[in-house]
Amino acid sequence: MLPPDFLVRLAAIVGEANLLADPVDCFAYGYDNSRKLAPPEAVALPTEADQVGAIVRLCNERDVALTPRGRGTGTAGGSLPLAQGLVLSLERLRRIRAIDPANRVIVVEPGCLNQDVQEAAKAHGLFWPPDPSSAPFCTVGGNLATGAGGPHAVKYGTTRNHVLGLSAFTGDGRPIRTGCYTTKGVVGYDLTRLLIGSEGTLAVITEATLSLTPLPQGSSGLTAHYRDIESCALAISAIMAQPRTPAALEFLDRASLDLLRAHRPGLIPEGTTAMLMIEVDGGTAEREQTTEAVLRAAENAGLIEARPVSDPQALWAARKALSPLLRDIAPKKINEDVVVPVSELPKLLVGVEELCRRHAIANANFGHAGNGNIHVNLLVDPDDSAQVARAHACLDEIFSLVLALKGTLSGEHGIGSEKRAFVAREIDAPTLALMRAIKAAFDPKGLLNPGKLFPD
Repeated sequence: MLPPDFLVRLAAIVGEANLLADPVDCFAYGYDNSRKLAPPEAVALPTEADQVGAIVRLCNERDVALTPRGRGTGTAGGSLPLAQGLVLSLERLRRIRAIDPANRVIVVEPGCLNQDVQEAAKAHGLFWPPDPSSAPFCTVGGNLATGAGGPHAVKYGTTRNHVLGLSAFTGDGRPIRTGCYTTKGVVGYDLTRLLIGSEGTLAVITEATLSLTPLPQGSSGLTAHYRDIESCALAISAIMAQPRTPAALEFLDRASLDLLRAHRPGLIPEGTTAMLMIEVDGGTAEREQTTEAVLRAAENAGLIEARPVSDPQALWAARKALSPLLRDIAPKKINEDVVVPVSELPKLLVGVEELCRRHAIANANFGHAGNGNIHVNLLVDPDDSAQVARAHACLDEIFSLVLALKGTLSGEHGIGSEKRAFVAREIDAPTLALMRAIKAAFDPKGLLNPGKLFPD
């Protein structure tokens, strides 16, 4: 239960119009794309950064759990208010504070949509490289919280590579400023990179200074079709081992292709059981040289054909539709964004297929193969308890396989509440203890986003 005077004091900070306390109104803030539900007791929607600081200090004073939230597009349960308390929705902090084309910098509030940043930057011939499938709907704050990536991370890197500095409030309400305005700076600890990917457990970000990149002169698309998954996986390793690499390299398995065939008839040839979607960018000569090198590396005994595509945007639109389409064929999907070294992809993809066969679990795999990041989707009927149990046993073995291949359990979705139980298998006890000490330094009472990231 919230303290008796808590809502009155909260309303004094944000105003009645920016405070929700009716359970019906709060319900929408109790779930995210993990499809789990945990309704909060109240929701605050600040419109200014100083209101965020006042809210954090009030929660710290009255021992109220505080869950920062963007638009709830995350799949790992990172924005679920598991301890109820207050949801701090940053959706109304969505202003672009400044854009500085000369220094390739944009300064934004955390509720700003990824797509808003792209459109503002594009007007100056620039872009912000993180490009998750949910870009039209997800917030910069959410991208920062999870360290989001996307298809073009293979060439341009993830969110951590494109943030210069942050303004935030710690768990006890102290204002902090991390990083600097320049692309080079080594004064003090790199707290900017520490906060990125911390999933709202250390501080509430109120402003981000983002580093922009010049738009490429042009881009073109290729597809490579394979008879079997092994040949496709070997081609991925060969493509990424050469000096000229693509801007994006996406993998789709048989189940993913069948889903696209049903959605877009004629898009995928029937003989294809595994496919690569490839993008190259740059000037005309650069694209031609990279295309030639990629096509040469893609060739092996299992290749059916590899060719340029006339409408690459149609292919990318289909790829981005895959995750939502999976909801249509299975009431529940367990979606894991594991990563292994690119050279180990053949072992991972073949191993996942074998484990799913052994446990009799339908699956569809696709993802950002160029950096070894595969989205493994186990398709489950939640009303079939035996199937659910088999799926979790299968997932356990998949995680063991990933770690045995020197991989990691999450590349861009984060840990949230969904993967907490497995964290201790990747991070050893002394390192976890140090992480807990860092958490305590930022958030002494442990009120920020409780129940996330750390194992029990």
